[in-house]
Amino acid sequence: MSAKDSAKQIYDEVGGEANINYLTHCVTRLRFRLKDESKVDDEKVKQIPGVMGINHQNGQYQVIIGNAVSDYYDQVVKLGKFPTDESADATDNTGNEKKGNLFDQFTSFISSCMSPLIPALIGGGMIKVILILLTTVGWMSTKSQTYTIISVFGDAPFYFLPIELAITASKYHKVNQMMAVIAGAILIHPDFISLVNSGKTIHLMGLPVTAASYSSSVIPILLIVWAMKYLEKFLDKVVPASFKSILKPLLEIFIVGVVSLVIIGPIGTWAGELLSGIVLLIQKHAAWLAMPLMAAFMPLIVMTGMHWAFSPIFLAASFATPDSLILPAMLAANIGQGAASLAVAVKTKNKNTRQVASAAAVSALLAGVTEPALYGVTLKYKKPLYASMISGAITGLFMGIVNLRSFAFAVPSILSIPQFVNNKIPSNFIYAIIVLIASFIITFVLTMVLGFNEEPQVASATDTDSKKNNDVAATKIESGAKETKKVYSPVKGELITLDSVNDPTFAQKMLGDGVAVIPEDNNFYAPFDGVVETVFPTKHAIGLKSDTGIEMLIHIGLDTVELKGEPYDVKVKDKQRIKKGDLLVVADLAAIKKAGYDTVTPLVVTNSKEFVEVVPNEKTTVDNGTVAFYVV
Repeated sequence: MSAKDSAKQIYDEVGGEANINYLTHCVTRLRFRLKDESKVDDEKVKQIPGVMGINHQNGQYQVIIGNAVSDYYDQVVKLGKFPTDESADATDNTGNEKKGNLFDQFTSFISSCMSPLIPALIGGGMIKVILILLTTVGWMSTKSQTYTIISVFGDAPFYFLPIELAITASKYHKVNQMMAVIAGAILIHPDFISLVNSGKTIHLMGLPVTAASYSSSVIPILLIVWAMKYLEKFLDKVVPASFKSILKPLLEIFIVGVVSLVIIGPIGTWAGELLSGIVLLIQKHAAWLAMPLMAAFMPLIVMTGMHWAFSPIFLAASFATPDSLILPAMLAANIGQGAASLAVAVKTKNKNTRQVASAAAVSALLAGVTEPALYGVTLKYKKPLYASMISGAITGLFMGIVNLRSFAFAVPSILSIPQFVNNKIPSNFIYAIIVLIASFIITFVLTMVLGFNEEPQVASATDTDSKKNNDVAATKIESGAKETKKVYSPVKGELITLDSVNDPTFAQKMLGDGVAVIPEDNNFYAPFDGVVETVFPTKHAIGLKSDTGIEMLIHIGLDTVELKGEPYDVKVKDKQRIKKGDLLVVADLAAIKKAGYDTVTPLVVTNSKEFVEVVPNEKTTVDNGTVAFYVV
């Protein structure tokens, strides 16, 4: 199913425009603010193709998508008119400022301000990682102009953080955006920076100004914009209407400038230094305990979405000293999630599970994006999650002992491992490689040993008391041949249950019960003796009726109606008599896959309500000579 179709389903399930107060997205999640979350059926949302899970966090209804979240976001916003910036996050459903407890208010504010900046910070961080790699191997000189200019590319997202955060914070607090930008610009103006670098005492109208550098700072501008919310309300009350267009901006810039440099800026700087001090204290006295806990529980932190909500805190600390807490912990956790997913892909016998787990492993190992692995694999099967957490605790203890540090802000992964390179501390990179390899091996082995309780792909037989052995159950079905009808597979391939099909129409059995086949051959044959009821105009589906009264739909591929019949060569016509084994359709599976569509073929008994039960065969590989299911 395409992102467009899935986005439409998400939009409908959350209640559409009438129930959406606000929508934004982060790196992997659609973040809705809904008027009434009780109207949404979480289970139905989870069943939508492309949705990996949902999360309720700080009043947001979060739909986890993964790397393709921006595609889904673009499609959803086309469907209705509702706010798509963070300003709505500061108010409740009636438009009044949200109250809630202080922790919820804090995390909501930080998350809303920080989430839009994450792509830029990741991009800048990766450029810095590449520069570290190029200079370490001697392919680029640190004295070259090319190095200087590319360094500017990587540093820009971090250096101008005050201005970037001014924009997002102003949306959250509904402050005049350009005034907030001016406040951020004051903090990093070249002339002010020159005064700070001069080393002389600085005064403003006799008031002492702290000689602090605010480039790359986080906390000061967040405090300043928060204060601007109240300043603007005050100025609106006291400035005469006839002079407001002149006096209000004049007074706002002057007051904000003075208060920022004399009061709020220094407070924010001290807060940042305090955070840095706390991190340094943890590193010095309790790293052996903090690191195992952080690495082990990082998947759960990611699950709640708090890993980015608190990124300003870690950024503030990391500017004062290389980060030896959050980023190293994420290295162990991200590699662990990837290894667990890869182990599931290797161990599973289900082709769909293998495809999902393999893609999730690549995302976690190479890009450091773990939501696909977490929601699509490890959390779903639980034991792989436990394996990654145990591995995180073990490698975390090692990282705490050796004091592993990251020297660039990038999401830890195989590709970004140079972020741990420092020419002055060559052992640091060696330790990072050890953590990467150990986390992968430990998690992979533990997952293989612990296994996982995969949902059964083969249904039990009619006598539910005989679940001990599928073969015994199948024998019992055969013994009641007068009441049981056989339907053979129309194509060679892997037999899977209908509820594992990545399309809710089939998975929820809206059209009827049945099974599905992942085809390995282009030829589709008649599964029984009967008649062709319908050949769809787009040739992707055929309706049949057996001589024993079974009405069956063979749907070759998912959403393949959009191909308008091009990959299909139908060999039969409406009302034509057929015998089991007659060639029905020749489908070009390679062309279907190349067009981006899933070739899985649902076999649905559309009149299944007229029967007692549809029982899949216990076999996992079938052809036209193999029974696909029994109709009781």
